[in-house]
Amino acid sequence: MAEEIIEAIERYGLSKRNRKRTLFSRIGVVGCGKEGSVIATTAALNGMEVVFLEPDEEAIANAFARIEGKLDKKIENWGLTENEKKAILARIKGVSVFEEFSGCDFVIEAIRYDDNTGERRIMQRKEVFLQLEKVLSVNAIIASNVSTVIVTDLAADLEHKERCIGLHFLSNIPDSQIIEIVPGLSTSTETFDKVCQFARLINHQYIPVMESAGLVSIRLFLIQLNEACAILMEGISTVEDIDKVLTVGFGHRQGVFRTADQMGIEKIVKLLENLFDEYGSIKYKPSPMLLRLFRAKRFGVSRGIGFYTYDESGNIIK
Repeated sequence: MAEEIIEAIERYGLSKRNRKRTLFSRIGVVGCGKEGSVIATTAALNGMEVVFLEPDEEAIANAFARIEGKLDKKIENWGLTENEKKAILARIKGVSVFEEFSGCDFVIEAIRYDDNTGERRIMQRKEVFLQLEKVLSVNAIIASNVSTVIVTDLAADLEHKERCIGLHFLSNIPDSQIIEIVPGLSTSTETFDKVCQFARLINHQYIPVMESAGLVSIRLFLIQLNEACAILMEGISTVEDIDKVLTVGFGHRQGVFRTADQMGIEKIVKLLENLFDEYGSIKYKPSPMLLRLFRAKRFGVSRGIGFYTYDESGNIIK
């Protein structure tokens, strides 16, 4: 009987041994709330492995529910199949310890805003950066999903500040495909170029923005919202009709009041206060209308009522 020939299976391309990893094949997200789940879903949709961190199993399950909800909406609109959804979910992993980020090329901090105050504490975010530096390789990029916080401040205590950068996803605008990329004072050109490549890999356009509170998107939106509130308070028009002017007349996907409800009034008031503290301009003082909603805890979609009233699925009740 002829001797059986045994050959290494690696020759037939079925093993991952010695396979060269591509850049951004595995990314991490710290915090998988409203914003973090958008980032995680977007990356997984574009073929990347995603690891997200939440404090416990219940929070992990809630995060997966948010991600599934986003994928189900795509299925409803014929943008995805059930089998594709299963493949995408298989690329996403929820964890509760920072050590699981080992091997990630890129980790984005997107911890939640406080439900009552709209704050994300600086010291808490700095601690996230320090924890990530302990477990990531020196070539891995550490980013924060920033809007008013300065990334140079977040990276101040790190040994390798050159690999830190800020990003801003417009997560409250459906299907928005633009990212603001914010290099810090120490961010290297290599880090910036890699993050631009990441934006292209997830089919997003991007703009470079100098470090500044509010960047471009938040400053433009909040001033527009304050003016819309002034028009409303003067009795010139209604919530629905002001939004209609913007959607029908100017081609916005949704009006300022609808967007404000999705962002959360508590977050908006805090953002405006931050901008007012930073620039000292009266145009950033929160409108009395926003303050009234904030004090009544009418935060928008999350509470079922803001400028509009919503059902359990987040749809406007006419």
